[in-house]
Amino acid sequence: DGILLSNYLGNGATFAPRWGMVTPSEIERVDVLYGPFSAAYGGNSVGAVVDYVTRMPRRFEAHAKLSLSHQPFRLYNTREDFNGRQGSVSLGNRQGDWSWFIDLSRNDSEGQPQTFVTRLPGAGTVTGNPDSVSGAVPGQDRSWRDWLILGTATQYSTVQDHLKAKLAYDVSPTLRATYVLGLWQNDSEGRPDSYLRNGAGQPVYSGPVTIGGRTYTLGQTDFNVSNEKLRHVMHGLSVKRHTKGEFDWELAGSLYDYDEDSLRAATVALPGALNGGAGRIVDGSGTGWNTFAAKGIWRPHGLNGAHIVEFGYQREAYKLASIERATTHWIDGAPGARNAAFGGRTQTQALYAQDSWRFAPQWKAVLGARLERWEASDGRTANASTTVAHAGRSEHYLSPKAALAWQATPDWTMKASVGRAVRMPTVSELYQGGVNNVGVLINNDPNLAPERSWTGELTAERKLETGSLRLTAFGERTRDALYSQTNVLVVPNVTNVQNVGRIDTKGFELAYGAADVHWTGLDLNASLTWTDSTIEDNANFPASIGKRQPRIPEWRATGVASYRVSDKLALTLAARYSGKQFSTLDNSDPNGFAYQGASKYFTTDLRATYRLNAQWSLALGIDNLNNYQYWNFHPYPQRTFLAELKYDL
Repeated sequence: DGILLSNYLGNGATFAPRWGMVTPSEIERVDVLYGPFSAAYGGNSVGAVVDYVTRMPRRFEAHAKLSLSHQPFRLYNTREDFNGRQGSVSLGNRQGDWSWFIDLSRNDSEGQPQTFVTRLPGAGTVTGNPDSVSGAVPGQDRSWRDWLILGTATQYSTVQDHLKAKLAYDVSPTLRATYVLGLWQNDSEGRPDSYLRNGAGQPVYSGPVTIGGRTYTLGQTDFNVSNEKLRHVMHGLSVKRHTKGEFDWELAGSLYDYDEDSLRAATVALPGALNGGAGRIVDGSGTGWNTFAAKGIWRPHGLNGAHIVEFGYQREAYKLASIERATTHWIDGAPGARNAAFGGRTQTQALYAQDSWRFAPQWKAVLGARLERWEASDGRTANASTTVAHAGRSEHYLSPKAALAWQATPDWTMKASVGRAVRMPTVSELYQGGVNNVGVLINNDPNLAPERSWTGELTAERKLETGSLRLTAFGERTRDALYSQTNVLVVPNVTNVQNVGRIDTKGFELAYGAADVHWTGLDLNASLTWTDSTIEDNANFPASIGKRQPRIPEWRATGVASYRVSDKLALTLAARYSGKQFSTLDNSDPNGFAYQGASKYFTTDLRATYRLNAQWSLALGIDNLNNYQYWNFHPYPQRTFLAELKYDL
């Protein structure tokens, strides 16, 4: 709907898209665009763009849903069951020229452990003393080195509340103004679990311990305790003219604000930390972004003309503000002296234009270009006593796009696409880091270059009786890819986000989809992807040259089969496979089935939906039916049982 859901303050799991700002009951359709082939999208489209188009009610409607989940989790010495509960209610109506929609939801969940406390034997001191604790789990890390798993370090209980409200007014039959409000609150508690027990059977969280003839020292925060409280607010406003005639236009603006963003963590050990004590407060309040977009669509001769011209202006501005302070009471104490801080701003402005030109009955070309100006400013990185200010930057980039489609026969379509994309460094990649005692940056680089990619693909698609079959070959060359790595050419070595000289990727994807196969009520969707992604140049880390790009497996496959047994009952079976992959640039982590590793996996999901009557439906499911234990740094959920009761009016 013209409102950005992606969080470009950073890059990684802690900067996930704002999924809560789209609710399932309002979705009209989802468009997926592979590759950077549309001039309307910026450099992050190099992988894909997912565009959610929502609807406004045409009459009174009501929806309610209650979901329950149950996950028995068995890993190392963790033997617990984790449960989740989610409820939502949405209402909407249209009255004259006004229409409205509101959704309220709450999610109360217990998560499986995400991180673990470990020790390598080399960290211990050889001793002849007997073991002082029991419960340590021997294992091997992602590089096949022996280590000990001492307990869980991050395990969250989370309550999330969400409000989404939309109000639309039809100024005329072809002109609509829409306002959107989103409110998201997140309260979570992180509580660790030590596997270690002393002679009295009590858990041990800190101090010296002897295990297997070696003495190790547990720090005060190895088993970290934290409380997090977040409240984020989003506003969106758009005005859209939609005649489908010669000229349409749209204006859209949005504001996303970290109204409250506080993490409180203890710096004293358990069990005393549960009663308070010293700690730290990380405050990200004031962080956020705002966007503005103006676009037009010109059809010189209407819908049946040879040209459809799209053009527009876009602006995205990001602000990151994070400060960590000490406190004498981590649970509710006042913030004290500064420990560290970082922040800054980035802004991208873009002009784009593209023409979809049907120059012959069976031929269509799309030609476009995107001109971007990127700026970084107000950057700073600080420790307790010193603040380093970073100089402002501005750069320009032009990204051309081209595509050609040929309708060879009524059933066969051939397509060729090529495009350039420039992915700008995020504000956290530039400025999130540290300063040493003499005021020198130690783990961030404010002079990072943007990623620059050229992507091309060839596609052949055949229309089937009730579906389609597609084969796509693709290739991509990325220069100055942004990755966290260790620069081994300087002393001491520096680990931070750096530019990787060149990564080349090639592969193919075979995809099949069909609905109501042979009128049996069976729907099928499947894909198979082969990818070869190799690091070809990396001056700061030569050991990575010739290695596979992290998190890109050679083979991936998906499959979904849905069968409508009757008008009331539907069954769905889904399967996903991903081959061997790595987390490190030099592929020095061959053991994917370990904490901090990235493993292959094969999982299956099962779901049955039964419609009780016109309004009520019941669904039962099992995610990870085969209980595959797999990793992507953290362990993924194991077999999880689901139940859902839903009402639609």
